[in-house]
Formats: sequence, structure tokens, C-alpha cells
Amino acid sequence: MGNESSYIALGLKVWKTQIDRADKLFGSLSSEEVLREIAPGRNRLLYLWGHLTATHDAMLPLLGLRDRLHPEFDVAFIANPDKSQATIPSHEQVHRAWNAVNGELQKGFERMSSSEWLQRHSAVSEEDFSKDASRNRFSILLSRTNHLSYHFGQAVLGLKDRA
Repeated sequence: MGNESSYIALGLKVWKTQIDRADKLFGSLSSEEVLREIAPGRNRLLYLWGHLTATHDAMLPLLGLRDRLHPEFDVAFIANPDKSQATIPSHEQVHRAWNAVNGELQKGFERMSSSEWLQRHSAVSEEDFSKDASRNRFSILLSRTNHLSYHFGQAVLGLKDRA
């Protein structure tokens, strides 16, 4: 188990790279551009960005870092499909929340030791964790990095189709 720190450092590097890529893409869009659909009749870019923000926000308590900053985003971006709500957070609100949530995650990541990354996350019981130690905090980082990469790819393709 001597390579744990190297694997965790690599996972964090990939996370940071994907966050930076998404931040560059979403942060460069105007209030009109975020209303584009990724494909005709599909999610808008704002919805993807809000969905990622809400998902990342849910990581805070899951990793034992702190309470959520924006649980209200779940109604607009997790529990309901795009365009099903009369109002959703604005471009500016999503941008601010994205920065705040990912800033809090980064601060928390910097404080966590290798051994803390290998501890169970808050959604798994002690009993289940004893049966499957891969249900740890690091697995959350990996799965959320994949989730981010997937939706980032959707956004990139959606913008290419409209360019």
C-alpha cells in the first residue's frame, strides 16, 4: 500500500484538470449562450452547469468536509429535468455557486491526508464498508471526475454543433 499517496495525487490532478477545463468553458459563456441546448430538445448548457454544481455541492458532506452550500439547486438541477421548472437559478447565480462549491472542495481536498481519502464516505454504513473498502472517499472523487468529464464532453459537442 505504499503507492496510495501517488494514486491520490494523480486522482486530484485529474480532478483539477477537469474542473479547470469546465471552468474555462462555462465561465466564458454569455447569459445567452448558456441557454443553448446541447442538442435539439435536450438539456441547456446552464442546466448542465447547474447539475454539475449541485452534484459537486453534494460531495461536501459525502466526503465529511462540511454542510452543503446550495442544496436548493437540487430542485432545479437534480430532481427535475431541464425546462420543467418555471424558474431556475440564473447564469450569475450558477457561476457564483460553481466557484464557491469548487473552492470549498479544493480547500477540503488540500486538508485531507492519504489515509482520510481511504476512509468510508458518509453514504456507506460501517458494516457495508467493512465488506467493501472500495466504497471510500477516493472512489467518490473518481466517480465525480468521470461524471464531470461526461457532461463536459456533452457541452463541448453541443457548442461545436452550433459554431
